[in-house]
Amino acid sequence: MTSHTAPRPALRANALWPTPPGALHVRPLPREATASYITRLAGAYHLSAAQLLDGLHITATGTPTGPPATDIHLSNEAARRLSHFTRIPPAHLARALPRRPPPAAIGTARAATARWHTVEPAVQPLPACTACIIRRSPHTATPAWIHPAPDLPRGLLCTRHQQASSDPRQRTPLDISSLPELTHARPTTRRPPTAASLSWASTITTRWYDHHQHLHQRWHTRLRRLHAANPHLASGPASPALTCRSLITYPETLTLATALDRLPPYPPDPHPADRLPPRPGRPPPPAPPRTRRPRPALATPGNPLNQPTYPYRPDPSTPADKPPYL
Repeated sequence: MTSHTAPRPALRANALWPTPPGALHVRPLPREATASYITRLAGAYHLSAAQLLDGLHITATGTPTGPPATDIHLSNEAARRLSHFTRIPPAHLARALPRRPPPAAIGTARAATARWHTVEPAVQPLPACTACIIRRSPHTATPAWIHPAPDLPRGLLCTRHQQASSDPRQRTPLDISSLPELTHARPTTRRPPTAASLSWASTITTRWYDHHQHLHQRWHTRLRRLHAANPHLASGPASPALTCRSLITYPETLTLATALDRLPPYPPDPHPADRLPPRPGRPPPPAPPRTRRPRPALATPGNPLNQPTYPYRPDPSTPADKPPYL
């Protein structure tokens, strides 16, 4: 007796051995770069980022050099596999990692793909607080890189652990315990400064700082105290006066941005063509000749002035040498 059984559907190669969830729980930091989180996650299992992506069956392209110089774009399927491995809901993972819109070749792909790309120095992430890293991932000591908030001057301040960073060339955060004015400088919650005022305020304070104008003595003292608390700044790739500029001017930038928002709005600057005097045109037409107004009529109808006048006719009985009105 032969039994007829229905043929089994073909299974994909990746579905034969699905990747189980990870045993270690590594949480991402707010606004952490995707490459930074993948590197920390791989470091918890003593793997490299490329080995972790290969273990999750994610095809990666590009040349990774590590954060903050490079970041990675994940397709939807790759993000789903990363969420399954980390046991973090996709919505929470997407909210924590500031994923920029990936290219069309990756965003519309159904396969689990990823692409490493270079990040411009002006928008590179900054080193995160070491105490916050240990709290989120107790299994690894790999540094994390976070993008600064878009509605604040470029810099990261951890008021709880007294650490800050302002430049990606600083591989470790700075100790700001000797600068209490930095931790007290916070934007107002009711009326935070706008992006336009922050941009203008940052431009103004940077010019004052570079040209040694206004508050130069205060900023020089603040830089000296910051350098004394962080001796490793002397061996950095750039001068501390340059890498710590936005951090040193942070309180004054916030104050100036708030003051700029309180100014009344000015009328728009006229076009340069409107500032020129008007062109000489044709002379105005001559005024019409003035005519004598008619004599107004009196209110009394019987007044002799209201009676019609007739041409003068001499009386024949009147002598010629006698005036007619005498």
